[in-house]
Amino acid sequence: MTRKASKTESTGPSEGRGKRAAGGAAPKNAGGKGGAQGGILGLIVAVIGIIVYLITGVNPLAAPTTSTTLTPAITVTPPPAAVVTTAPGTTGTVQTLSVEKGFGAKKGFWEVYFTAPLNTRDRRQFVGGVDVPLARAIDGVRNTLDIAAFEWDNDVLTKAVLSAVERGVRVRVVADNEHTVDDDSSTILELEAAGVPVIYDNRSAFMHNKFMIMDSASVWMGSTNWTMNGVYRNYNNLLLLRSQRAVQFYQTEFDEMFTDKQFGPRSRPANGGSFTQSGTPVTVLFAPEDDVIATMVAELNAARQSIRFMAFSYTQDPMAQAMLARARAGVTVEGVFEKTGSETAASEMTVLLCAGLDVRQDGYGGVMHHKVIIIDDTTVITGSFNFSDNAVTSNDENLVIIRDPDLARQYVAEFRRVQSISTRATDITCR
Repeated sequence: MTRKASKTESTGPSEGRGKRAAGGAAPKNAGGKGGAQGGILGLIVAVIGIIVYLITGVNPLAAPTTSTTLTPAITVTPPPAAVVTTAPGTTGTVQTLSVEKGFGAKKGFWEVYFTAPLNTRDRRQFVGGVDVPLARAIDGVRNTLDIAAFEWDNDVLTKAVLSAVERGVRVRVVADNEHTVDDDSSTILELEAAGVPVIYDNRSAFMHNKFMIMDSASVWMGSTNWTMNGVYRNYNNLLLLRSQRAVQFYQTEFDEMFTDKQFGPRSRPANGGSFTQSGTPVTVLFAPEDDVIATMVAELNAARQSIRFMAFSYTQDPMAQAMLARARAGVTVEGVFEKTGSETAASEMTVLLCAGLDVRQDGYGGVMHHKVIIIDDTTVITGSFNFSDNAVTSNDENLVIIRDPDLARQYVAEFRRVQSISTRATDITCR
């Protein structure tokens, strides 16, 4: 926050006053007649100095400096504080981004943010979260903004999108009808009232995507819903990819929904693909078109040291069996389940827990909404894709697989934050 300078701060402290404080009060009426004459002469010099300053902008009475370059006085809002650290074993540097209520980091083509959920429903405290950098990015959009929204009620993002519309940005939205237009708390109608075209999926399964494509140059994606709860009451991650290849994949998926109105199993197959961005391998997948589970199982089978996961919903037995196999091979497997639903018959928590793996339930009072796997502290899997049957067969979902130890380090730190408040289930019956 830029503090408005007071008159004293604008002019700076008096050097003479500082000296007197150190050496005692100056003698009163020092100098006599000579002092009076000196005072008149000093006044004349001061007047001449003011005239010169008004004409030239140069203060002839100022102490000389090492530079004669003059710059106008301006008030600058400082950027968020950042700490730069060299990433061992990789190229480039990782910059830690300041988020008042959250965590952030960036390197090269990616930026990543994590929420710091509040255990309150007082919306007056819902400020300074990861919606701030996202809104700032929206403020920088010049031409096009395409949004896929499972939910939409975030005040900061709504304001930013409406401002983009006023600037002449072409904004388009695809949304899940049940969690936007059919939800009284949603602000989606404000976008429609401003002329934003919105295409709803109008089906029982979910359009569960949460991504934004900005100026055909970058994609924001992850587990974060565009809501106040998603930012301020849930554990979530938000990933920015500045990549033309990623944009191409996500744009094809968006156009399929917005233009062709194809959702879920009716969608065309194989919108995703793999590429290398700045030397980093990246894979983009969409469900149900792509065989996401087979790809994830292959990634799990390749683990050699560790598998860590955070799961809002985890009912996929092929994934659990792959984790169990790697654990028997000596790989460290640990995870955190969102507590709600984790003890149902469909959940894989009991299977993993009863096999002796270090799996826990989220201990936070809100929602642990991540859908993340970190493999060998190198590979990150994240997106909207829950590890569930609905994600596999009927919902519209997306996820990315990125091999970058620096990015993985950020997700491991988030895993440790979530794990630190997790608890072990004590009322599970193992067969």
